[in-house]
Amino acid sequence: MTLRLHNTLTRQVEPFAPLAPPRVTLYTCGPTVYNYAHIGNFRTFLFEDLLRRYLESQGFDVFQVMNLTDVDDRTIAAAAKAGVPLAQHTEPFVRAFFEDRDYLRIKPAHVYPRATQYIGPMVDLVSRLMERGLAYRGEDGVYFAIGKFPGYGRLSQVERRELKAGARVASDEYAKDDARDFALWKFADAADEQAGAAWDAPFGRGRPGWHLECSAMSLQEIRRFGVETLDLHAGGVDLVFPHHENEIAQSEGVTGRPFVRHWMHGEFLLIQGSKMSKRFGNILTVRDLKEEGVDPAAFRMLVFSTHYRQQLSYSDEALAAAAEGVRRLGEFRERLAHAAEGAGQAGQSPAASASTAPSAAVEEELHRSFTAALDDDLSSPQALGAVFTFVRAVNRELDGGSLNSGGALARLAAFDGTMAVLDVLPAAAVVDTELGVWVEARIKDREAARKARDFGRADAIRGELLAKGVELEDTPAGTRWRKR
Repeated sequence: MTLRLHNTLTRQVEPFAPLAPPRVTLYTCGPTVYNYAHIGNFRTFLFEDLLRRYLESQGFDVFQVMNLTDVDDRTIAAAAKAGVPLAQHTEPFVRAFFEDRDYLRIKPAHVYPRATQYIGPMVDLVSRLMERGLAYRGEDGVYFAIGKFPGYGRLSQVERRELKAGARVASDEYAKDDARDFALWKFADAADEQAGAAWDAPFGRGRPGWHLECSAMSLQEIRRFGVETLDLHAGGVDLVFPHHENEIAQSEGVTGRPFVRHWMHGEFLLIQGSKMSKRFGNILTVRDLKEEGVDPAAFRMLVFSTHYRQQLSYSDEALAAAAEGVRRLGEFRERLAHAAEGAGQAGQSPAASASTAPSAAVEEELHRSFTAALDDDLSSPQALGAVFTFVRAVNRELDGGSLNSGGALARLAAFDGTMAVLDVLPAAAVVDTELGVWVEARIKDREAARKARDFGRADAIRGELLAKGVELEDTPAGTRWRKR
């Protein structure tokens, strides 16, 4: 089956075809670093992580760019409120974003351009738009004239007649009923100068508009490949209009080429039925999850349990259910890895051991159903369903004793292939050496008590271990333990 993805531009699920395969250029809108990114933002970043991981698993060479907006109305206002220069205010939130990204196991983008580091390309883009008659100098900045760009509105499907002619918006904050000629460049005022957010330009000292930044940074980065068209551009659904619509106008107004071949947008994460927003005061951050001891795999599982184009309702109950699924997968992998330990031992190569394995139909079905699900517009719920169907089938084999070590090794490789894409196994518990020695000693004491038929003492030792977060599993091969 061919990979098919929903394209916001056409409103259809259609075959994905990059401009120069196997290379895929992917631009994803990153955070505005005036505060901590919330889990609604990370819901989008996780769908983009799944997209990239799956593309790479299918042999594509993905080059991902994610911008960091470190200058706009909000960052300047926040810096002014804190009484510090812009760079001093944003830097801690940049570091926090990277820490949160790593905690949730999101693969790092190849480039993280910061708006303040790409002022030159932005000035050049504005100058070229003015030369082409698509931008004009106003009293307080330079504006894009949407009336001179015939294709405006085709991404968001906003009718141009709905726009208020002749009016202009100086703010970076927009509402759909107030979308007009938009600011490319804002002339500096006292607050900008005080924050260190003003740069010289031929058309007047000032700072870039929010929309301008992404066009300049994305084009600058993909020109290394000799192209000015992105294969994929992804972000949250709230960015379709006006942000991405304006990116198209600016970029195509300069290059005369299609800006993006395929647009993808993820839906909102809701808390108690409302979109998560700093404006609404219902913010939950990744730091909150970390402080509560939430396994990052559980949040990944929660996000992937709902299709990226459907709204996701967050609740403690939903997170707990996701955590239970993660626990099941972790225990399954541990059990399967234990069954595969004999492969390659006693002078037998892994290949030879695998050759004696039962039918490969189980892992073949996993590959078929897992791939078919993600080929169908990244249907992660269906992909998870394929994984759990596989887990149940293999557990039955293990329970029945019909799976030798070679077969277990083959099943394990298939399972790990899906985990490389979803990455929803529990975080490995860190066990210090001293604790490990103590646990092994207590297990020996427990075994001695059981042999002496002192089951009360054996149970007491199990309880003692459990109090330390250590779980035991008695198997035919002996007692195994794990740190909970």
